[in-house]
Amino acid sequence: MRIGQIAIDVAPLRESRDYRLLFSGRFVSMAGNAVATTAANWQVYGLTHNSFAVGLLTLASGCGMLLGLVAGGMLADRHDRRTLIMAVQLPQALLSALLMANSLVRHPALWPLYLITFCIGLCSGLASPASTATTPALVGLDRLPAAAALNATASQVGQLGGPALAGLLIAGPGLASCYAIDAVCLAVFGLAMFRISPLPPVIKAQRPGLRSFAEGLAYVRHNGVLGGMLLVDTNAMLFGMPSALFPALASTHFHGGSATFGLLVAAPGLGALIGAATSGWTGRVRRPGVVIIGAGIVWGGAIALFGVVDSLPLALVFLAIAGMGDLISEVLRNALLQRYTPDPLRGRVSSLYLAQVTGAPALGNVEAGGVAWLVSPVFSVVSGGLACVAGAVALGALIPALRNSSLSGAEPDAGLDTGLNAGLDLKSAAGNAARVSRP
Repeated sequence: MRIGQIAIDVAPLRESRDYRLLFSGRFVSMAGNAVATTAANWQVYGLTHNSFAVGLLTLASGCGMLLGLVAGGMLADRHDRRTLIMAVQLPQALLSALLMANSLVRHPALWPLYLITFCIGLCSGLASPASTATTPALVGLDRLPAAAALNATASQVGQLGGPALAGLLIAGPGLASCYAIDAVCLAVFGLAMFRISPLPPVIKAQRPGLRSFAEGLAYVRHNGVLGGMLLVDTNAMLFGMPSALFPALASTHFHGGSATFGLLVAAPGLGALIGAATSGWTGRVRRPGVVIIGAGIVWGGAIALFGVVDSLPLALVFLAIAGMGDLISEVLRNALLQRYTPDPLRGRVSSLYLAQVTGAPALGNVEAGGVAWLVSPVFSVVSGGLACVAGAVALGALIPALRNSSLSGAEPDAGLDTGLNAGLDLKSAAGNAARVSRP
């Protein structure tokens, strides 16, 4: 295989001016968000010295985003998607400024961190479905795997550089500088969106409401490919998400400070960046569902090994391997999401997908923090990784529609049931997966 077939495909950036603008704006915004999120986690741990409190901060953000996603998905299928993205940037920038103000007072309060983080998540949820649903219109269906890899690269570069930069800023200028950078990055994203052409949905959906939301939910529920990949990723994030434990592990297990914490947060991003740089092959995968299942196994196994070792360099290697597996899964999941969802439903289906992507890690962090509180951080990481591996194996055996999925073929119609014809009962699969208990 030639190097050109392995390296990341940048054709979407080369061919579409509007996609370049969207990509650049999202990259800057995600980098700023990573800096602010790392700072908020460190601030909460500094105020409470409690990993469970850090997990609750993630939960606050996730709850806000879940509420925003419900409305944002329906709005993205009815209104211009560019306008929705632009509308939330200024409120988010103002909220980041409030976090900065709270960090500058002599005795910062804890409750504003939770409240403001909830509101930031709400704004982000309103715009995220529109941002995700615009990609096929800007790059075309044939470029979806390449665009998914580029989007994942932007996210992971932000996740890699953001925490490391936050660690340096916390040790230098202080927490306020982290929140100020996030506010500026959000403003830059809003300005980039002004230069993009309008992006109305191809077919205007019905008014937002329960019926509109139920239509998107029914499509996901009866589509074995979409439902299956959501279950696999939920399993990985629910049991194998230890990021809420990083402050405690940095301080007590690896005997470091903010710089060590930044390295732990950034290591999965480094692995993901390596995976993204060599993701050119993902567009030619014949069985993407099988690769997604395998990536879940890699994630869980690497997380368990991370919890076992005492050496910081070796721990960072295992976190990087986990990040690489998650990146490959993310690229293929995003490509399958767009391939198996018709445009009239993309906003709502994207909102459900993003709700899972946001909600599962939030619950996973709370779960990890709770187990660490009851037993120990190391036990929480190792047992969670092993449970993730067991769940991925079980779900892979139970969901044939996902195993037989493909990235080739025409875009499905909104009324087409592409999942049940593979003989999958998602309720049964979810019930069986729930029986896979933590070791």
